[in-house]
Amino acid sequence: MSDHSVKHSTFTLERIYAASPAAVFAAWSDRDTKAKWFAGGDPRYSLDFRVGGTEAVHGGDGTGLVAKSEYHDIVSDERIVYTTALFTGEILSTVSLTTVRFARDGDGTRLVLTEQGTFLDDQEQPEWREQGTGDWLDALGRQVAQR
Repeated sequence: MSDHSVKHSTFTLERIYAASPAAVFAAWSDRDTKAKWFAGGDPRYSLDFRVGGTEAVHGGDGTGLVAKSEYHDIVSDERIVYTTALFTGEILSTVSLTTVRFARDGDGTRLVLTEQGTFLDDQEQPEWREQGTGDWLDALGRQVAQR
C-alpha cells in the first residue's frame, strides 16, 4: 500500500474593484506593484510577465515553500493564464492551472479567478489554497484602492 495520494480541486473566486480593468491588470503585471500585495516582502521575488515568462515567490515562514509559475496566455486588461508548482523544499506539493479574467463592471472591474489544482500527498489542502488565494485577492483590492 502506498502513502501517496492525489486530490483534485477547482474553485472560482470573484472580486469587484473600484478601479479600471487596466489599473487592476497593471497591478498584476508590474513586478514592483505585485510584490507589494502578493510577495509578502520576499526580497527574492521575481516576475517576468510575458508569455513564457516565470514568477517565483518564497514563503517567509521558514517552511521552505517556493511557488514557481509560468505564464501561458496574456491578453492585456482581459485575461491571464498560468501554471504554478508549489514546493516545500524539494518536495512537490501542488500543481495548478489558473485563469484570471478582468471585465469592466460599471466604473470598476470584476475579476474572476478560476484555479484547477492537483494536491499531492496531503502536503497542502484545497481549502488552504482557496483561502490564501482569497486573501491575496483582497490585498490586490487594497493595493488598487491606494492609486
